[in-house]
Amino acid sequence: MEASHLSALQLKHAGLERRLQEEMSRPMPDVVVIQTLKKRKLRIKEELEHI
Repeated sequence: MEASHLSALQLKHAGLERRLQEEMSRPMPDVVVIQTLKKRKLRIKEELEHI
């Protein structure tokens, strides 16, 4: 079960990274969206470190 949880977290992290890059590449990126995505990504990264 831990392996599936790990891969699910890695997929979420990659998805957030992709969305973050898309938002930052926009002509007028939304700072609030960027901050939210970064916080979510950080939480997942922290959880990955504790597995």
